[in-house]
Amino acid sequence: MRAVLFPGQGSQYVGMGLDFYEKFDSVKKNFELVDKTLKFPLSEIILKGPESKLKLTENTQPAIMIVGVSIYNILNNNYDLKLNDSKFFAGHSLGEYTALVCAGSLSIEKASYLLRERGKAMQESTPAGEGAMVAVLGMQIEEVEKEISALPEGEVCEIANDNTNGQVVVSGTKKNIEILNENLKKKKKKGIILPVSAPFHSSLMKKASESMKDKIE
Repeated sequence: MRAVLFPGQGSQYVGMGLDFYEKFDSVKKNFELVDKTLKFPLSEIILKGPESKLKLTENTQPAIMIVGVSIYNILNNNYDLKLNDSKFFAGHSLGEYTALVCAGSLSIEKASYLLRERGKAMQESTPAGEGAMVAVLGMQIEEVEKEISALPEGEVCEIANDNTNGQVVVSGTKKNIEILNENLKKKKKKGIILPVSAPFHSSLMKKASESMKDKIE
């Protein structure tokens, strides 16, 4: 039994998918389709940057999706891996949309539109620069919860993802995320500030979830 998993935000980098783009015409067509759907050259941002534009969540989300879909199609169609015979398609956050496209449940055009709108809604939920996320390594979720409970009140700081034993992602206002990260350093624990532009998977995203409900319907 096989599952195909797709990455979420934070995995992006300028030039991702370039080797596939240069070698396969089908990838070029996918990139062009997203550009046409969104009515702006997202492919240029993916391939050439600047990083500051790629990092904007309204660009990052459709960008990671189309790179994931393109690589999936090449591996499935050109290398006979028969990935479409997999029993499960899943993804991390926006990766769920990539999974839906690759499973044949959603078109590239609809996924591009929804992810662009999802990115806008998530970014607009919190002013730029006021939210952050940190991946905490080497601690169990109960230990992280204890660290969060010791932070100053009045600021949002919540567990966003319990990825695996020893890897917990925390999301919230930038102020408390930075305090948490400093506290971790003092205890010789590792925290990695994620390259995202908003505090995803926290209560600060409530407005975005309401907006996306309307878009999806």
